[in-house]
Amino acid sequence: MELYEYTVHELVEKLEKGEITSKEITESYFNRIKQIDPKVKAYVSTLEESALEKAKKVDEDRKSGKAVSKFAGIPIGIKDNMCITGTKTTCSSKMLENFVAPYNATVIEKLNKEDLVYLGKLNMDEFAMGSSTEYSAFFPTHNPWNLDRVPGGSSGGSAAAVSAEIAPWALGSDTGGSIRQPASLCGVIGLKPTYGLVSRYGLVAYASSLDQIGPITKDVTDSAMLLNLIAGHDEKDSTSMDIEKKDYTLSLVNNVKGMKIGLPKEYIGEGINEEVKKSILEVAKKYEELGATVEECSLDTGKYATAAYYIVACAEASSNLGRFDGIRYGYRSEKFENLKDIYRNSRSEGFGQEVKRRIILGTYVLSSGYYDAYYKKAQKVRTVIKKSYDELFKKYDLLLTPTSPTTAFKIGEKSNNPLEMYLADICTVPVNIGGLPGMSIPCSLDSKGLPISFQLIGNAFEEEKIFRAAYTYEQNTNFRQNKPTFKGGNE
Repeated sequence: MELYEYTVHELVEKLEKGEITSKEITESYFNRIKQIDPKVKAYVSTLEESALEKAKKVDEDRKSGKAVSKFAGIPIGIKDNMCITGTKTTCSSKMLENFVAPYNATVIEKLNKEDLVYLGKLNMDEFAMGSSTEYSAFFPTHNPWNLDRVPGGSSGGSAAAVSAEIAPWALGSDTGGSIRQPASLCGVIGLKPTYGLVSRYGLVAYASSLDQIGPITKDVTDSAMLLNLIAGHDEKDSTSMDIEKKDYTLSLVNNVKGMKIGLPKEYIGEGINEEVKKSILEVAKKYEELGATVEECSLDTGKYATAAYYIVACAEASSNLGRFDGIRYGYRSEKFENLKDIYRNSRSEGFGQEVKRRIILGTYVLSSGYYDAYYKKAQKVRTVIKKSYDELFKKYDLLLTPTSPTTAFKIGEKSNNPLEMYLADICTVPVNIGGLPGMSIPCSLDSKGLPISFQLIGNAFEEEKIFRAAYTYEQNTNFRQNKPTFKGGNE
């Protein structure tokens, strides 16, 4: 096996035994990136020189007997909306094309303490607005399972990189499914933690009450380990929750006996692809065989989630992106005669079509005369959805749903139909509305050889139950034997 084929926990074991060095791992990944990334286009930028320098230093520290973290020298890919000091943070937008971060995001500070090695910044939909990574201002990312298809979004670069084995694990951000949906389409593990569990400081904001950073990994064990590294209270983030630190690897137990899992009937009904539906029912059957109780239940408020989400998210985006005006931050147009021209032209030229669409929608729902009719009502719907989840979690440990209503669609298939694109997140959006944790786990391939995944949703700050159930499923199935084929490429 090549080094890039191993999981992170396998690489950690080999490093501890002295069988390999960090430099060898890092070189293996950069060789792989040079070979594969021209097809996949997951990276916006790579950091080869600084990565090899860091790997070399870690190896020297280890060799000299200096105390180092067990993760020291392990490479990682970072979605390009998280700040790393001295490194470009573009959000895949012309607006921030030349922005060099002057500080580190809190998650980066946490990874620095463990001496991880940064492979590079990963492509995304501009300002995290999209479900396909086609809305990047630079180039679309391709799905490793079929290069003619999208990897999902907005963390499409992160999911594609892990799937294509050009990063052993990666960080993404999830506002309405942007970790889980691309993880589903690329056949990897994607976790959206409970809102407030991971600091958002240094994450370029899209919708502040919905955004959450989380891990994208090859397997469930790696996901638990990465969440251990990034979770925790942060005084710099007012929404960060001060709860007791947990070790999520203790939840990796191959046993679901006694667990009660709800299967919301609305998520296996109309609008869900037949092959996806069949796979979800097979997962439910598997959990029953493994000793869990699976019952059909109802989550009828979910049908309002997408509408409420796009009102709330666009309103917050309109507010958050107001700072990009050609004066304080970002791109400035060269065509202007007065201050108003600077604002208008800089924003018109700097933002892409999808970002403009959401800013306009958000400004509209916040405007006088429409605030009560739209934004205030959406916040009320949000409360109702959260309460419906609370009721279900009085009875069930977890909920089981599809992650995506379909498998990966073709590049260009939905990019000109915003409404159809928004519906790609129909299964994931309610989780963000409720501030809950959710994980996407691959389970099968469809008739075209594309990954199908299921989603486990837990109650707030009960990630341990998700890890236990996901790990048990993973240990009793063999999806990881499937590998991307890199077929296609003639879109």
